[in-house]
Amino acid sequence: MNTRTLRHIALAGIAAGLLASCSSLNYYAQAARGQVQLLSDARPIEDWLADNGTDSRLRVRLATARQIRSFAVKELGLPDNGSYKNYARLSRPYVLWNIVATPELSLKPLQWCFPVAGCVNYRGYYSKDEAQAYAQELRAGGHDVQVGGVPAYSTLGWFNDPLISTFIHYPDAELARLIFHELSHQVLYVQGDSQFNESFASAVEEAGVERWLNGFGNDKMRENYAKFAARKKDFVKLLLEYRRALEINYASKAPASAKRATKARLFVQLKDDYVLLKQSWGGFAGYDRFFAEPLSNAHLASIATYTDFVPAFRALMAREKTFNGFYAAARELARLDKAERHRRLKALTPPA
Repeated sequence: MNTRTLRHIALAGIAAGLLASCSSLNYYAQAARGQVQLLSDARPIEDWLADNGTDSRLRVRLATARQIRSFAVKELGLPDNGSYKNYARLSRPYVLWNIVATPELSLKPLQWCFPVAGCVNYRGYYSKDEAQAYAQELRAGGHDVQVGGVPAYSTLGWFNDPLISTFIHYPDAELARLIFHELSHQVLYVQGDSQFNESFASAVEEAGVERWLNGFGNDKMRENYAKFAARKKDFVKLLLEYRRALEINYASKAPASAKRATKARLFVQLKDDYVLLKQSWGGFAGYDRFFAEPLSNAHLASIATYTDFVPAFRALMAREKTFNGFYAAARELARLDKAERHRRLKALTPPA
């Protein structure tokens, strides 16, 4: 990483610090350190491939990622820049840990506002210990909290996001899905509208993986990805059902004590239903980590963010027929105020 890039990162950190309160200064400092370290650790894919010490399995994964990256530009119209052309090997299982928090009897997540990303429903830490320490502060204040590991994130084109050891060994189609999703955030990102941003990126990833599998997949890959997508759909459906039940509970006129009792019962039922769902999958345990911490509102607070408007974006993509046409139409929506943007997306959503 060159001196100019490091200077830009340092200036961004200083600017963020000046905008922050004293209590936030440490947070911005760890964020700047973590980003600088990640970019410093990254080396070009060609360097890894030329290194005799690079094991054969990693060589295959890097070559596959390079092919996926090229496909993203040529076939999906995603940005042709330095992102995902470098690779960083980390000594931790996740690149960072996100905190989501809600009030005790509400599914509305707390928001944190940042100079570039705007207001979002999570707060990320490069250290798990620091994330847990902040989560404990929130719990002490009476909030429900979830701390979840994140394998990848987008810097929205401000920096060249690298491939990372936290996801490089995903199956081919899942690796393609992740790269397409994160690059989509560089195409379009609206401050303060996570539902729009994540649903847009999810729609691009879905269509992109379908096209990539048609061109580069085999029957086994398509079968495995279909199983992955079906399990994901089943799991999201389960979570949305319980999210709706909790919303009804919290909106009721019952006393707080009764709402707490219903909340506890619903989370027990959710765990039981997940066990049954796993059995229907033949014992697949890929979502077990969702239950690593005691269930809380925070686990379900953001689930709709990634799914609410995906059907609307699918409809928009079908109407526009090309990715570039779809991006242009989505940008038109992005120029609207949030209320009108959401109204139009709801109008695009096909009947259930």
